[in-house]
Amino acid sequence: MGSAVGRLLRRIGAGALAALLSWAGASGAVQAQAPARSSETGATGLPLPRFVSLKADPVNLRQGPGSEYPTAWVFQRLGLPVEVIKEFGHWRQVRDAEGTTGWVTAAALSGRRTALVLPWELKRGRATLPSATLREDDHESARPIAHVEAGVLANIISCNKAWCRVAVGSYRGYIEQGKLWGAYPDEEIK
Repeated sequence: MGSAVGRLLRRIGAGALAALLSWAGASGAVQAQAPARSSETGATGLPLPRFVSLKADPVNLRQGPGSEYPTAWVFQRLGLPVEVIKEFGHWRQVRDAEGTTGWVTAAALSGRRTALVLPWELKRGRATLPSATLREDDHESARPIAHVEAGVLANIISCNKAWCRVAVGSYRGYIEQGKLWGAYPDEEIK
């Protein structure tokens, strides 16, 4: 996650949220790029893979499941969604939205569900970032509340397999589930 995208993701915080909410512009159709979900379970009995979020800041991403392994990366964004793909004791192998994998202690993870808006759309050199429309209700014709730029962190309230109700700063509304990295396309979250 040492790319320009990673640096941008670390810099976008709650203080920059107001600048990232745009009241103008339209969002284009984007294909979901969330990973496929299997029916496997880990040693904890929880499904693998599954999304969680970081409950600490910073979080060391290690090259193996133990504190004796070197730190490969440091996550510096509280609430960042990551996907747990393996379990070993109290260590979890996770993957971020860019595909970077490594091991973190389970104590650094939370079951709180968050998502990144269109992280696959973050590209260096773009004059403007694409956005997803935050709507009043869970359908395409619902009144737009705001346009949320790619890379913004949203708190997931619920998902119905097509739309997710999210909180972005003081805004509450619905975003198409396929425009979020942090919820599987067919996942229902209550």
